[in-house]
Amino acid sequence: MLRAVNFTRWSPRLPGTPRRGSSAAAARAAGGPVPAARTGSGEPQPPAAGLSVAETLGRLPALIAVVHGPEHHVGYLNPAWEEVFGPADPDGDPAAADALPELTEIGVLPLMEQVLRSGKPRTAKARRVPGGRSFTFTCSPLDVGGTPGVLVFGADVTDEVSAVERIRHGERLQREAAVALQRSLLPQGLEQPDDLRVAATYQPGGTDAAVGGDWYDVITLGAGRTALVIGDVMGRGVRAAAVMGQLRTAVRAYARLDLPPHEILHLLDDIAAEIDPNQIATCLYAVHDPNEGHLVHACAGHVPLLLRTPDGAVHRVESPTGPPLGTGGWMYTSGTIDMPPGTRGVLYTDGLIERRGEDIDVGVAALERAFAGASGAPAVVCDRLIRTLGVTAEHDDDVAVLVFEHPAHEGPEAELFRGAALDLLGGVEAAPRARAFASGVLTSWRFPTELHDTGVLAASELVANSLQHGTPPMRLRLRRTDRRLIIEVTDGDDRLPRRRQAAPGDENGRGISIVATIAETWGARRTPGGGKSVWCEFTLPG
Repeated sequence: MLRAVNFTRWSPRLPGTPRRGSSAAAARAAGGPVPAARTGSGEPQPPAAGLSVAETLGRLPALIAVVHGPEHHVGYLNPAWEEVFGPADPDGDPAAADALPELTEIGVLPLMEQVLRSGKPRTAKARRVPGGRSFTFTCSPLDVGGTPGVLVFGADVTDEVSAVERIRHGERLQREAAVALQRSLLPQGLEQPDDLRVAATYQPGGTDAAVGGDWYDVITLGAGRTALVIGDVMGRGVRAAAVMGQLRTAVRAYARLDLPPHEILHLLDDIAAEIDPNQIATCLYAVHDPNEGHLVHACAGHVPLLLRTPDGAVHRVESPTGPPLGTGGWMYTSGTIDMPPGTRGVLYTDGLIERRGEDIDVGVAALERAFAGASGAPAVVCDRLIRTLGVTAEHDDDVAVLVFEHPAHEGPEAELFRGAALDLLGGVEAAPRARAFASGVLTSWRFPTELHDTGVLAASELVANSLQHGTPPMRLRLRRTDRRLIIEVTDGDDRLPRRRQAAPGDENGRGISIVATIAETWGARRTPGGGKSVWCEFTLPG
């Protein structure tokens, strides 16, 4: 690098004289022998053997320009510069050579001003020039015949820039593929339960190709009940995403067993250790039951669920928390919280609320404030929470958010969500009372004759099955939503019924088969306290 070189032997071009560096003769005409470069002590160094400054710079493959004075008058351009940008005064017009427009185009003019003010060199990183090549420009201070000047040195970095662009393009393709893999393992479309409004969002973290293991799910369980799931596999990378995909598949399979949340976590804990003993995952599993108006939940090392009650207060639900999945040997337990109509909830992963250098409780408190002020549909609330918590495309951790709402139905809509129940008291005489009750309720709901008759038949068979095989207390419950009719019978015996093929001479054993044949779907589950529930559903016409 030439710095503070005294160009006293270099005569700056007088106005009207061409500035060229494209021939050896012009280079020799530009000045005498190379002047002595000054060291920091001011002592001159021996000059190069017989070469002028112009001849020396003219032989370099780098781009060289020398300008001087406050107007940046052109003192010299080497052939390499003119090859890229053209001569300073191709038409012989003196005014055209008084400044180089390319200095502005490549963005080094402000840099030259800094060099003149500070007397220190400055470098502008790769700039693309005409012809598609890229150069890094270094501006160094010069003394040109007693006038402050700047030497602009352009080093060709085209190959380096192309290599970096290829690497970045490859990384971008890898990241796009990784994010596509992650999204393909998440639900492509959330199930929309009758009694809940739900929405979810996923924001991949960082800019590298290492996907995370965050996931969420919504699973309809039948009889109006819905499972809500959020989880996070520790670490990043394709392995974490693969473990996440297997756990999500396992959750959906186990959910069909309609077990309590803590039993689902026990099963997941076992399979997580089998999938990869070196990976652990957090999970929160909750079941909403609109019939009972509550939410049953269990947690394996996950961040707490938040609920906002109809009065607008936000509560941090402290689930009975066990260690993450995959650690083994822990007995998880379930908790229950009331969830009346008008209640909203949010499940999320720690990427939403965890920040470096801050306690995680600070992030949860910030989320509580944001959730308290967020209004609109669940999808809108998801977006607002993401924005309010400062999650951007450059966020360094994956984020999954699931918002759900148990809406309060009012006006004409309330007529579409109704329920009725009858306690089954006495012995066999409870069966005709149950049929009469079901017939009256379905008639008041103005169902078509066909649906009315099949509904009464299903209720009769479920009640008969409970009277024969169950124990008190027994109850018949009918519910309608805007999409389906649900018939459910509960009793105090925890033995679940099985569908079986009755022999021609059997007087019993056909009830569940009849229900399974006429209903859209049916199921059975054990209830807290040692009983069971047997239910069936019919899709409403239209």
